[in-house]
Amino acid sequence: MTLVIAGERSGVGKTTVTLALLAALARCHPGQVQTFKVGPDYIDPMFHQFVTGRPGRNLDPVLTSEAYVKWCFQKHSQTANYALIEGVMGLFDGATGAHDWASTAHIARLLNLPILLVVNCSSTSRSLAAIVHGYTSFDRRLKFAGVVLNRVASDRHLELLQAALAPLNIPILGVLRRQVEISIPDRHLGLIPTAELPQLHATIDRLAEIGAQNFDWSQLESLLTAAELSGLTDDPTAMATLPVERSPSAPPLRLGVARDRAFSFYYADNFDWLRAAGFELVEWSPLSDRTLPEQICGLYFGGGFPEVFAAELSENGAVRQAVQAAIAAGMPTYAECGGLMYLCTHLIDFEVHSYPMVGSLPAIAQMGARLTLGYRQATVQQATPLLTIGDVVWGHEFHHSRLDVHPEAPIFSLRNYDGTQSSTEGWRSPQLHASYLHLHFGDNWQCWRGGAIAVGNISKVALSAHIQDNYIPESEDERFLIKGLDSGASHFGVTVPHSASSRCASTFPNPCSQAGSGI
Repeated sequence: MTLVIAGERSGVGKTTVTLALLAALARCHPGQVQTFKVGPDYIDPMFHQFVTGRPGRNLDPVLTSEAYVKWCFQKHSQTANYALIEGVMGLFDGATGAHDWASTAHIARLLNLPILLVVNCSSTSRSLAAIVHGYTSFDRRLKFAGVVLNRVASDRHLELLQAALAPLNIPILGVLRRQVEISIPDRHLGLIPTAELPQLHATIDRLAEIGAQNFDWSQLESLLTAAELSGLTDDPTAMATLPVERSPSAPPLRLGVARDRAFSFYYADNFDWLRAAGFELVEWSPLSDRTLPEQICGLYFGGGFPEVFAAELSENGAVRQAVQAAIAAGMPTYAECGGLMYLCTHLIDFEVHSYPMVGSLPAIAQMGARLTLGYRQATVQQATPLLTIGDVVWGHEFHHSRLDVHPEAPIFSLRNYDGTQSSTEGWRSPQLHASYLHLHFGDNWQCWRGGAIAVGNISKVALSAHIQDNYIPESEDERFLIKGLDSGASHFGVTVPHSASSRCASTFPNPCSQAGSGI
């Protein structure tokens, strides 16, 4: 069985309880605990992985599908001895207020798993029984394993709570006292990521002690034991293995993944799908590396906090110039949110300090108080290396920045989850896809199979065309690509000198000249 950790609402201590459970369990069973997170959040799974040593997985039926959620849960829980799902917001809070789709309750019901409800006991006693009764009776299809009482003030307070809950016959599986406060710092987009917290090991050690002392492990350990689940095998066959036809002799497609304190928002599943599509992921740091990795065929910039590290990113002029030159020379590039901001000419932070960035996009990214947040249905209006016109994908926006210039030919036409028109956005060229939209590749693996082909083909065309003046295109697609590449960044009103392209061609040897035909 696996437990779903749910809160009555945000802020009741759901993440603290989750981490205390994980820390105590992982201390006794290292490497044997698999975690999941409901929804699109990137940061909570980072904490899960920090504690357990295994990548946390997101379960989001909007970004993927119910079938994919089932498949993902089954695939990863069956390789662990213990499994736990951390919910999102309040138990019944989903994509809209009209129903609970994409809520913690939805996932618990979909996977037929029991819920451990975390409740805030501050300034209440008997009233807590009404709250718990409401949650446990609101949807009779749900199963509840018990409750965790958080922020209990004293022994007397606990006695009152126990007496109030007794008629409900719901087990109390944990009690955390008010003075047992573990503080994990946060900022404008939630918790501060693990890579920025040098004292996190000490915090997790303390949480492990709290978890060992304050939970009823005689009941919890069996509830957290991962078991073979029935009824979850009705998923599309295509999800089990990615049908990419690669020649055994084809060299890997080396994809440069920007990953450091500034860029850390990546789904573990996305990395899995990229590897399955034939990519070798080569991590590098825009903060500290002075050059791009050798022999890469493409670049991948995830989201993160470039605004927090804008000064450091700006000071690393060598790698900014290398990125700009690579994109100008035709390096296929995919950038999300923070990655999009990094590719702009400048980034203006919350204190209105302006920092030069890569300059591949003729726009300035500026931080502001307004939060853009929510699921988006995106219809592709302009083809990119990964998507074709008419494709429809679901993504998620979560940012405090805006661009001062809107693209003349945006990638996406966006609709909100409720179907209302949102906006258009996204910058593209034959070799570039840059957007605020975060995408999960799980139900869009066809795009990334095509992306592997595109990376091989575009790299071959781009670098060969710049190296060899007499290069003859092999297809209409290649002629289109060369036409776009020859114009440099003029798609965005920016001109890149040919000398920069020549430097790039000699800087990045092309391992993909045969890879395109081997896929």
